[in-house]
Parts: sequence; structure tokens; C-alpha cells
Amino acid sequence: MATCLLRFHNNMKKIKNKSLTYKNFIYKLTRKLQILGANFMIIKFSVKNFKVIKDEITLSFEATKSDELEEYYIATPTPKLRLLKLAIIYGPNASGKTTILEALNFLRNLVVKPLPDKTVQFDNLKPFLGNEESKKSNTSFKLEIVSKGTKYLYEVELNQKAIIKENLYRYKPKKALVYARTTDIDKELTQIKFGPTIRLDKNSKTILIYNTLWNNTVLGAYLKTNLALKELQDVINWFKNKLKPIITPRTELFPFISDKLEEERIDKTRIIKLLKKADFWINNIVINKETEKVTDKTLEKLKIILPEKDVKQIEKQGKITIKGLLFEHFVNNQEFILPLKEESAGTKRYYEFCGILDMMLNNEIIVPIDELESSLHPDLIKHFLLTFLKNNKNSQLIATTHYRELLMEKDILRKDAIWFTERKKDGSTDLYSLADFDTSKIRKTSSIYNAYKIGKLGAVPNLKDFYLDIENEKN
Repeated sequence: MATCLLRFHNNMKKIKNKSLTYKNFIYKLTRKLQILGANFMIIKFSVKNFKVIKDEITLSFEATKSDELEEYYIATPTPKLRLLKLAIIYGPNASGKTTILEALNFLRNLVVKPLPDKTVQFDNLKPFLGNEESKKSNTSFKLEIVSKGTKYLYEVELNQKAIIKENLYRYKPKKALVYARTTDIDKELTQIKFGPTIRLDKNSKTILIYNTLWNNTVLGAYLKTNLALKELQDVINWFKNKLKPIITPRTELFPFISDKLEEERIDKTRIIKLLKKADFWINNIVINKETEKVTDKTLEKLKIILPEKDVKQIEKQGKITIKGLLFEHFVNNQEFILPLKEESAGTKRYYEFCGILDMMLNNEIIVPIDELESSLHPDLIKHFLLTFLKNNKNSQLIATTHYRELLMEKDILRKDAIWFTERKKDGSTDLYSLADFDTSKIRKTSSIYNAYKIGKLGAVPNLKDFYLDIENEKN
């Protein structure tokens, strides 16, 4: 802040001799102060041998030197880091787009939801099954992040039974070890080596080692340990509070968003404004509550979705409060109210997205969305992304999509924000950025949409002819 103000003072002397107006100068200074406020962001994420991913692939948010759409895309959490706020991943079905988001989600759960005891295995961890070597090999993740303005590198290697290796480094500014963990597979025991600058007494180190089961990360063990260590706490807070779970077309966001709305942790006025701007003609949102007597049929349904103790409590009370959401529409100077079940799938989806958007505008969070275009009109996708880019300061969005017409919009997408997944000859996933292509493939005047559509950029289905010899098949 002090440095920026000093530059402001020095540059004021030069304004008279430049075409830069005072108003524009203030805007640029304000913008610089905003982007320097980024405290929680993802720099890059790498994964190897996870589902359809065999060889290591890396999704990076590091911006190229291009100043294209700079004021909307770039955040600078440290003086040497220029990070993108958006990554869009294209590719054919079964090419690994979703798997990248699932890998990031797996890593998040690995940290914030440690397994309860050492006998439990990682049943949802699947290596690449396309060859025998990969089946027997470990899965590995690498994640570079910024948490509270400090850069961290987190590495973990594991199989279905145990965490094999795990390292955490911090940069202040040089790379320094926080801890290095190894596991003795035969003895099912963990060893942890701490960096020389880590201030933790011998007894605390011993307790943390004892609590780090062979199938728990050190970060997960720390969550269950009565210790305070800044570096571990910063990284855990990033995973727990900043990196959000994957949102798929099947994710039921409605109860979550509505609860946050009722708790006033999401701005109702802003949600209504966003819905109006998206041409939904919604004038108000009403949360309706009704109390009903509990029947045996109701209890049976509750047992499926609620813990046993909660069901017993409801049975004891003999009644239950049911919340419903009503949308108040204003059409032709008349108001009418529709319950949730009467609204279209697109209205429900965009209401959910408005809630997510409000959270991204008010907080520094990272949100992965699979199939961004699901249930939404193309213009709504564009409207959603523009609202995010022009109003968001430091949150990040990772999204997969098949909506290729978005590639026509040069006023929305930077080249380094566009990624592609493609199946290699062995069936595994390759990941690359549009920024990787030189001018022989993509010039400044080139249509990215046309280049992608005709297969010049890869990452499209390899479709065969559509002729079926039905008569011969019958014989």
C-alpha cells in the first residue's frame, strides 16, 4: 500500500506532461490496489495416474505476458505473480474434462475429510487402467496456492491403502520445507521431517506424528490434533474454506443456496437484481414456512436423508417445519407467485448460479463447475461470465463446457484462459492451453471458433460415418 501511494505521489508530477487524465490515473491506481488484495488463489494444479489421466497434466492459472482484458482477468497476490480468475476447459465426451475437476475435489476431500481409522481404504481412488504398469503405480497430486498472501506447494503421492509421500513447502520468498512425510508400508507407520524454520516443540511434533495414520495426510491429522501451527492452518483453511466442492449438473444446490439466503449470508437484493438483469421477470423471493404433523410415512423418508438422532428428535416433537421457496413475478403490471416446482429447470439453475456468483463476489473462493452450460441458454452463460469477470476481484472459476460458440466472444476470453482435453492413442487424457499454439496455427485475426470447429486445435470427437447396414445386420 505504501509503495503504491509513493508511486502515486511521484506520478502526480508527471500527469501534466501526459495524456493520462486524473480520473483514469485514479482508476488505475484503485484497480492496482484491488488486485494486490488477493490472498487466496490457486496457481497451478497437477495430477498423475488418476482415472483416465495417466501421464502428469497441469492446469495453470499463471497469466502470459499479454495485457488482453487485463483489468478483468488478472489478480496479483504477490508482486511476481499474475494469476487468471477464469479457466474454461473444452473437449469431447470421455476426454477427461470432468476428471480434472474430480481430481481437485478428491484432493480437497483427502485433506478436509480424513479417514476415521487405518483399516479404511480410498475406494474412490482409481488409477489409469489402460496398462498394467499404471494399475500398479501410485497416484500423485501437486498443488501450488496462495493462502493469506503466502505461496505454498503441496505434494502428495498415494495408493488405495496409504499416503506414500507428502511434502509441504512455503515461499518467503525462497522455497523452504514445512514438512516431508514418508510411510513405512510394511509397518503401516508414518515418519515426518519438519523444516528448520518450523517452530514446533518436540512433544507437539511427536503427537502430530502419532495422529498421522498411514492413510491420513499430515494436514488431515492436524485437524484432529490440538496444535497451532500457522503454515498448516493456512493451507487447511484454503482447502476447507476457499476451495469449494465440485458442482455438476446433478448437484442439488437449491437447499444450500436457499439456506444461505435465509441466514442472510447471501444478499437477497443482489440475487433479485441478478435475476432481473438476466430477464427472468422475478420481482421478489419469498421463503415460505409451514408446520406439519409428522406421519409414519414422513419419518420413513427422513430416515434416508437425516441422522438417526435428528429423526428421533422430530418424532418426539411430533411436528416438522417445511420450508418452500416462492418466486414473485411481475408481468404486464401484475404480480403472481409461483412455487419452486412450477419454475423451469433454467430458472432454478440460474437462481443457484446467482447464489454462487454472490458468494464469489463477496469472498475469495475457488469454484469448479462441470458442464457450465447445463440447462442454461447460451446468452445466459455469456451473461454469467461477464458479470463474474467485470465485478469479481479475486475469486476463481474453473469450468468445463461444450458450448463452443463462446469461443467467438473475443471480448470475454483470453487465450491463456482456454484449455483443451484430448484422448491420446492409449486412451489417456492430454491437457493443453490455447496459449500453447504459435502464430502458424492461431493468429491475432484468426477465428478461434472456426479453428476449433474444423479440428485445427484438436479436442473434438473423431466421428465416423452415420450409415447403418440394417438389412445385413438382420441376416
